[in-house]
Amino acid sequence: TRIFGVRAVAAGLGYLASPTSGQFRWPRLALMVDVTDTVHGTAHLIRGDIPRVSAVALVVLTGGYMSVGATRLAKDLARV
Repeated sequence: TRIFGVRAVAAGLGYLASPTSGQFRWPRLALMVDVTDTVHGTAHLIRGDIPRVSAVALVVLTGGYMSVGATRLAKDLARV
């Protein structure tokens, strides 16, 4: 769980520190990370190699972030 928090902070700092012209990349990078985290958590859930409660929490948390990111990306692409 700490790894996910560190990545979220790093993506946020990257977004804030980048010039305005480059800020569009950071939400897309965060979405990619959320997708891979959700798939990874789902694989753990299916394999049963970590406690079920932890795997479910991982999938729910990162899946929620993934949904928000995908919705934002769809809205951004619709405006173009």
